[in-house]
Amino acid sequence: MSPSRTARRLGLVAPAALGAFALSALPALATSTPAQITTSRTNGVAYLKSLQAADGSYAGSGLSNEWAFSAFAATGTAVVDVAPGGDTTKNARTVYRNLLSTSGWPSAAPVVTDYERGTLNAYAAGIDPARVSASRNLIANIYGYWQTAEPGYFGPSSNFNGTVFAALALGGAKTQSGGPRVPQALTGALVGKLRANQHNDGGWTYQKVEGNPTGLASASDIDMTGAAMAALCASGVPHTDTDVVQAKDFLKGKLVDNTGAFNSLYGVNTSSNGWGVAGLYACGIDPQSADFTTASGKTPVDFLLANQYKPAGGFKYKPTDTSPSAYSSIDALRAVAGGGFTTAPPVPVTPGAPQWVAQASFTAGTATKLALTVDDGAGGLKACSVAFTPTGTTTTLGAVLDAAIAAGVPSGCVTGLTPSSGTGTITTVNGKADSGSNTWKVSVDGSAFTAATREKVIGIGDTIALRWGA
Repeated sequence: MSPSRTARRLGLVAPAALGAFALSALPALATSTPAQITTSRTNGVAYLKSLQAADGSYAGSGLSNEWAFSAFAATGTAVVDVAPGGDTTKNARTVYRNLLSTSGWPSAAPVVTDYERGTLNAYAAGIDPARVSASRNLIANIYGYWQTAEPGYFGPSSNFNGTVFAALALGGAKTQSGGPRVPQALTGALVGKLRANQHNDGGWTYQKVEGNPTGLASASDIDMTGAAMAALCASGVPHTDTDVVQAKDFLKGKLVDNTGAFNSLYGVNTSSNGWGVAGLYACGIDPQSADFTTASGKTPVDFLLANQYKPAGGFKYKPTDTSPSAYSSIDALRAVAGGGFTTAPPVPVTPGAPQWVAQASFTAGTATKLALTVDDGAGGLKACSVAFTPTGTTTTLGAVLDAAIAAGVPSGCVTGLTPSSGTGTITTVNGKADSGSNTWKVSVDGSAFTAATREKVIGIGDTIALRWGA
């Protein structure tokens, strides 16, 4: 798949190829050793550092090089340690966090993949995606694209990659303590849609094919197969699962004997190869195992290293290219480093720099959003982004639910509750009342469900789940 096609699918604009190093001869094909992989990673990190602008930025109008953050994290490089000329005031994490916090980001007409991209890369950079700033909650932004008429899809269902990357972002961007952020009911809905859109050949494309025999019988591509299998595994599906095994077999069947490349629908290229390898790694499958070694002794990692300039570090998009591609170098390095589509941030080496940065509390009078799901215990799951303006450093569950009635997106997430004001245990939500041991309970950021009360304290960035049940 060409970089521009991949970029359009993800709501990105492919960057021009950049490189600060002189090009040199490519290495000969060979089965990749640990030493070769280490050298590749070192050179690749140096190349990605060369893409940083003088102001410290990797992203902005017309750019999408922030995907470098997921590659940096996979190599063990903290994004806060990446600074132009060693100027720590312009480190890449601070500059990116400031960008995400602006009201104009991502654009005047955002799509769900903008927020998914932001979540995956903020997480890798050590920015809590739900607590970017007093006004920016990327998790809540994603929840706003829940499809009420087609539960489990995020963004228009016809553009299926929005749902794939929702699963990657919501499943991959854990809490700072490493636990799941979103409730199992939401994860299960996403997994259901991933399974329903798997083609008969075991792979996926960026298009919805659920319920469409012709679409299900059509050929899959390498890119979205890697992303979708990674999304399954990020959602807790084991690598032994039938659908993951079928995806693995699809990729195995696309190996090119003499190079170890995956034969993509759009031609052999490092970006598609990188996505395929990332999907395998995300599921704990070794792309240099016997399953992925061709009769000629080549693996997908061999192909990536064969298309990297040494010692310059950049990667070609296609073997016939004569210069490195920034976008393809990011995809390739992330895969060579053994990463999926995001990785928890490494501990920085910059003195005093924390592993994580996050807004600590609400700012009274500053409008913000929270992510909310409502599970009626009978398959009626709803999700929404709740916009409100806090009056203090914390708020209450009752205030959030009241705001959801008036300003939840999509609407209808909460239509009413009892009690409707004051304090007390919440006994009815959306017309469904407590019944015996089946009561309304609440969880925040993946915590255990407890009795839902209007006065329960809610903090900035809390991901809230309401559930009816025992």
